[in-house]
Amino acid sequence: MFTLKGIETFSQEIKKSRFLAFAGPVSDEAAAKAFITNHSDPTANHNCWAWRIGQHYRFQDDGEPSGTAGKPILQAIDGQSLDGVAVVVTRWFGGILLGSGGLVRAYGGTAAACLRAAETLPLIATEEATISVPFGDLALVQARLATLPSTQVLSQRYDESGSDIVVAIHKTEIDAVEALVADLTSGRAVMARAR
Repeated sequence: MFTLKGIETFSQEIKKSRFLAFAGPVSDEAAAKAFITNHSDPTANHNCWAWRIGQHYRFQDDGEPSGTAGKPILQAIDGQSLDGVAVVVTRWFGGILLGSGGLVRAYGGTAAACLRAAETLPLIATEEATISVPFGDLALVQARLATLPSTQVLSQRYDESGSDIVVAIHKTEIDAVEALVADLTSGRAVMARAR
């Protein structure tokens, strides 16, 4: 699975109707709704959209015949193995009716062209863990974690004995990171996985 690196646009004219697509990464439903609001044009005839975040998805035809706009946009997202993505396709009507098949092709094709032009990033499954480190080992552990591309420090809390470092680790690397922390500190630091 992939997501988008940033926001991409694509426009085309089909039988005098102008279609403009915006596609971008979104992290949750609230972000998807905000993206749709920010990239819809109230002066246009239709602002059709779709988004997918994991197993959750929504789509909207915005006045076009049912199934001719939002669903083809969602199919464009799914067809390119994308996740965490929202797409808005805006249409300014040019006076020529496209018919149901023409609308499906226009909305789905505009969304697909926009997504193909976008730069993507692979989605990598991560797992959260908390590493409890005594003060004597803290600098060494922090320095090593900073060099690991598979590990991202999310937060850090201090207490009287040391620090709890909350990290996100690529699932394929979690055992290796746990072994590294144990080796660096001769077992003094303990990693607890979030369940």
